[in-house]
Amino acid sequence: MISNKAKAHIALISLNTMYGANYLIAKGLMPNKIGASALVFLRISGAGILFLIIKLFTKEKVEKKDMPRLFLCGLLGVASNQFFSMNGLSLTSPVDAAIIVTAMPIFTIIISYFLLKEPLTLQRILGITIGGNGAVLLIYLGKSGLGTGSLKGNIFIGLNALSFAFYLVLVKPLMSKYQPITVIFWTFLFGFIGMFPFCIGQLLETTFVSYEISHWISLSYVIIGPTFLAYLLNIFALQYVKPAVSSSYIYVHPAVAMLLVAGITYFVADSQYHGDITIIKILCCFLIIIGVYLISSTRIRWLK
Repeated sequence: MISNKAKAHIALISLNTMYGANYLIAKGLMPNKIGASALVFLRISGAGILFLIIKLFTKEKVEKKDMPRLFLCGLLGVASNQFFSMNGLSLTSPVDAAIIVTAMPIFTIIISYFLLKEPLTLQRILGITIGGNGAVLLIYLGKSGLGTGSLKGNIFIGLNALSFAFYLVLVKPLMSKYQPITVIFWTFLFGFIGMFPFCIGQLLETTFVSYEISHWISLSYVIIGPTFLAYLLNIFALQYVKPAVSSSYIYVHPAVAMLLVAGITYFVADSQYHGDITIIKILCCFLIIIGVYLISSTRIRWLK
């Protein structure tokens, strides 16, 4: 019989694989079939409705004093995060996006230092320096015209990672005080309110009558897979493994994205993704991985 801890690891692999595949699936819809902001609207509202259905089975109330923090979490962890993620992905390479997002733990450590006064050791400073340089270099590579990457798109993905890092720091005390589904429901509700005026216009301009079955399948995947199911799987996993273990699975993102891009470029002669995977991008990925390893691991002997 599979243990709960093993199930947690299976859940983490599954949800991060969904995230990794989402870079290509969502990219395939934008911008020809749907604008990035319109996709953000459907993603937040669709998943929000599903979370509402689950929330109806729990009667937990939230204290008024916690509402401002929940509102801020909704703006950062849902509205801003999704807006910059989808708009950035529509402008840049799915490989670039998947690699840049892995720098999120670096942003989280820096923010925790300023907001939570968590100490910065020599090892963490070294990790921030190495990983940060990898992320900055990759973002700047968008200017070189290699593959489908773009500087503006890479900057948006960086802002996506930064906004979600702020969310992780701010939501921490709420997750220990309330049931996870309560926190997620309110963050999605406030996230919907925050993104509504910026995304509703593009949604109304979207022509769904031209959609084929494949487009509806892709749209359903983006809403249900890496949004709704991924949040639920993460909630389950965090009951049995530490947050540090959960965050380490973020490296699945670029691996899945690179494998899918490699497969497409191999089987499709005129694929737009030719040039998206380069040695220097792989080097940037390793720099970020080394940086995150240094800031998240226990102290290394030679750095004591």
